Amino acid sequence: MKPVRLPAAATLALPRWGLVVMCLLYILPGILRRDPWKTDDAAGFGIMWTMAHGSLADWLAPNIAGLSMPNEAPLAFWIGALLIKLLGWILTDAVAARISVLVFFAIGVVSVWHTAFVLGRRNEAQPLKLAFGGQPAAMDYGRTLADGAVLIYVACLGLLLRSHETATPALHVALVAAAFYGAACLFDKANTRAAAGLGITLGLLVLARGWTVPLALWISLLILAALRYRDVMLHLARTTLPIGLLIPLTWLLAHRALMPAGAEIADVWLNTNLHMLHWPRLATFGFLAKALVWYCWPAWPIAAWTVWAWRSQATLHVLLTTSGVAVLLLLNVFTTSPKDHELLSLLPPLAILATFGLPTLKRGAINAIDWFSVMTLSAIASFIWLGWIAKQTGWPEKLAKNAFKVAPGFEPEFNFLALIVALATTIGWVLLLRWRLGRQPSVLWRAVVLSTGGLVLCWVLLMTLWLPWLNYAQSYASVAAEIETHLPENYHCVDTDGVGPAQRASFGYLGQVNFSRNLKNSDCELLLVQDDGLRRRGGSLKKIEGDVTLLWQGRRASDRHEFFRLYKRNSP
Repeated sequence: MKPVRLPAAATLALPRWGLVVMCLLYILPGILRRDPWKTDDAAGFGIMWTMAHGSLADWLAPNIAGLSMPNEAPLAFWIGALLIKLLGWILTDAVAARISVLVFFAIGVVSVWHTAFVLGRRNEAQPLKLAFGGQPAAMDYGRTLADGAVLIYVACLGLLLRSHETATPALHVALVAAAFYGAACLFDKANTRAAAGLGITLGLLVLARGWTVPLALWISLLILAALRYRDVMLHLARTTLPIGLLIPLTWLLAHRALMPAGAEIADVWLNTNLHMLHWPRLATFGFLAKALVWYCWPAWPIAAWTVWAWRSQATLHVLLTTSGVAVLLLLNVFTTSPKDHELLSLLPPLAILATFGLPTLKRGAINAIDWFSVMTLSAIASFIWLGWIAKQTGWPEKLAKNAFKVAPGFEPEFNFLALIVALATTIGWVLLLRWRLGRQPSVLWRAVVLSTGGLVLCWVLLMTLWLPWLNYAQSYASVAAEIETHLPENYHCVDTDGVGPAQRASFGYLGQVNFSRNLKNSDCELLLVQDDGLRRRGGSLKKIEGDVTLLWQGRRASDRHEFFRLYKRNSP
């Protein structure tokens, strides 16, 4: 028997304006007034920036001002580079590239919504009919579940930072969501059009991150079709697989044909994912056990409840999502050295699976989720406000001292517009609390609306009140400016020693440093050296061979471990 029994009043859709505003508040803050940060964000931007101002070779082979990035797939960078070319002259290159995260986020949210809607409107997912009528209509029920899926997806903690970086993970998770939408359409109504759409998505997914995830997804779908949906098997083999292979093969063949070292670079890219696979290790299980608890919150506990609640019903919405979660989790188990961003692919199927558990959650569980969200997220938001006040006024003194200790030399700045946005969002959070806790609505998505709203509040406060501090602590703008002032006039190029991708991108863009396209180029009259981990290891600076003159040395005030030196090579 189906575990769902509820009246039509429980399926009132979340107001469209409310859902749109919440999503915009989630993704827009941080796009403006921010330099590329010292993570994958700066490295990803560097590839986009190099493509936008480079040649065809730069578009075919991702690199950062000549530093080859053979492990990176190109699709996310193509989109960012196109946006730089279209909007860079208006918005600056950094802001234009960051518009790509808005595009990626929109793809992910729309895909999650439509996947839950397609699965939720099916007859097998509908609630039991009530004795005297009054049960929700199929379309209304599907829309309500779709709204809940989006709220859960946006509330996932692991998505927060990665969805705002100009790097491949943001597009990767969006295309995983799109792949599940294509799969839902194919299994709902097996036809060539749905199979072709799924094949295109899987092919683009290969170009977004690599071939292991799309291959694993295709195999899981094939197994599911073989066990219960035989009419889908032929479409997966005859249409989805060839199209999925054709898209990345086109890029690889163009790579080999048009570039001198294209074959070698293409082979490195093809082997990258293969070399990431390894037999399970004890450390991998330990990492996953710790990371999954917070990374997939609040989706994983609700998804686990969904599986339990629907355990007697072999329905498509459970089978499709659980098989996807299982194969993606298995892929992480067999990863040589799993990273947190590798878990991103789990979030779309978990969010979609979790939304089907919302109608079956007990009142006690809903209240527990609500109070956890209220207490935790309100406390974090209060601390963010208190920290901002401390930085502006010096009170509380200890908190202000710690903030300036982390970022020595930081000068607080006041932005009236940022303060207005922060105040308005905080007032919105209070009104949401009053509505949720005061009226006790019976709508399905009530269990997760506070989790999503609280997370959005914290992110908005960070990206308004704390953005200058974060920008100072995470950006290389100050170092880039110092290097630029010490560059001789009419120099030819700068060689590097130990300079990483994020630093190379930041110095090239922010400091106008003309790096050599050939690494270890002794013909360059300048040499930029980076030393890492000096304070951690107690090590010494690298020894520089040859006749050189030190032009400048320094570091970011907020980082005691990195140190940079700029040398001029003296003519023999």
